[in-house]
Amino acid sequence: MHAQRTDDDSVLVRSRRGLGRLTLNRPRAINALDLDMIRALTLTLDRWQRDTDVDVVLLDGAGERGFCAGGDVRALHEMVVGGRGDEVHAFFREEYALDHLIATSAKPVVAIADGVCMGGGIGLAGHAAIRVVTDRSRLAMPETRIGFTPDVGGSWLLARAPGRLGEYLGLTGGSMDAADAIYAGFADHMVPAAHLEALYEALENRADPSSPTELVLLFDESPEPSRLIAAREWIDDAFAADDVPAIVDRLRARPEPEARETAELLAASAPTALAVTLEAVRRARALPSLRAALAQEYGLVMWFAQTQPDLVEGIRAQVVDKDRSPSWSPARLDDLPTDRVAEAFAYEPNPALW
Repeated sequence: MHAQRTDDDSVLVRSRRGLGRLTLNRPRAINALDLDMIRALTLTLDRWQRDTDVDVVLLDGAGERGFCAGGDVRALHEMVVGGRGDEVHAFFREEYALDHLIATSAKPVVAIADGVCMGGGIGLAGHAAIRVVTDRSRLAMPETRIGFTPDVGGSWLLARAPGRLGEYLGLTGGSMDAADAIYAGFADHMVPAAHLEALYEALENRADPSSPTELVLLFDESPEPSRLIAAREWIDDAFAADDVPAIVDRLRARPEPEARETAELLAASAPTALAVTLEAVRRARALPSLRAALAQEYGLVMWFAQTQPDLVEGIRAQVVDKDRSPSWSPARLDDLPTDRVAEAFAYEPNPALW
């Protein structure tokens, strides 16, 4: 396999027999995405669009722990605290352009979301033509945990999940296994981790006209039914409420222990992040495309980064100091200004995304 290395090897680039392979290579950080990695991925994927020697793209992550833990939020924290607004713009604009390139690639992208795949990792794997999860996959959009909102096209995927699962997964940052991810529309196939190498060999040695989907199906094993199916009754009831306080009230009134646990989780979460995320998922249902959803998310992300203390505080509490005790502003849902959500959606980032 022809190998081509990036400067710091944070992305491994190889191509052989029509298969181009991109491997995120920061295993000690669970392949957290930084701007150099985004640029390396974009450069290669863009070049492969016109390369007649590449028919199929395989996207995976190095190491045993996961595909991608998300964007490098520690670096984002440093950018925001340091007042480096231009770098914040560049990071998100280039990340979203890459996510959109994966979604619209002329060469089918087969993404292997093995192990941990969260936040920015969903941006890479969740919009690929063929999305594979494994028996050890854990997917989530956990942005509200850091006082933030799902981005990288996450709102687009959440908006299209069955019933009110989009609101539930977006607000709680809940983790999905393979069955949950397939049911919620974040993945297409489950291939046991033990069979991945055989799948890679089959993709590389495929005999035309076998499509990559046909090859993946050879290794596909139907997982057990998703636990989300049984939870739909209380999720759909509670998360259909008009706003976050009403959702919490409905959760507390439910008989299911999980519903009441979810109510307590939301009551302790960042009020601004919850309210904006609820509106973002609901607005995304009416948007025409992933491109439009990314543009909506970009405005929200820049609003959080440039006007809200919760993002910096959330990253500090979860990632920098790791005290797990953020001080949200405001701290309680009841204290959220009535115009806060409208203000977020009215924000116009400069420069614009597209």
